Amino acid sequence: MPAKSTNSDDGDRELSGAAAGASDLAARVVSSAAHDIGGFIRAQREAAQVSMRQLAQLAGVSNPYLSQIERGLRKPSADVLAQIAKGLRVSSEVLYVQAGYLEQRPHSPIRDAVLAETAINERQKQVLLEIYDSFCRENELSRPAAAPDFAESAAIPDTETSLGEQDD
Repeated sequence: MPAKSTNSDDGDRELSGAAAGASDLAARVVSSAAHDIGGFIRAQREAAQVSMRQLAQLAGVSNPYLSQIERGLRKPSADVLAQIAKGLRVSSEVLYVQAGYLEQRPHSPIRDAVLAETAINERQKQVLLEIYDSFCRENELSRPAAAPDFAESAAIPDTETSLGEQDD
């Protein structure tokens, strides 16, 4: 007659089953993200009428590796995405967003113009966009509604005078 399992064995099986379930979910999420970016790259490549072999050569990756990316078997690094973007002549930011490396940013005429510009490289575009974003954040923080009223600022004591007059 087979030995009866103890409660600790059942608990261990449940925990390992839960861990396996979480692991499977994580693998599915990664696979889904890889498949999404791969499908997007394939669509961009086909729209540009570039063969897989040509894109692999332009991006500096092997043909089999690019094929695995497009089929969702591999998720490329940010560096590989930048090279693929260069080969497709699209913004690397577009691929980074699609791959989940960057958040989708709101569109603006300035952002669109910078991304469409062909006279500068991808790194220069990213630097310009970072500077533009920092200016937008700075201006948002110093909106007139947030600035103190003149009457309020006149009521603020001068700290140097206040500190000098303190008793020891």
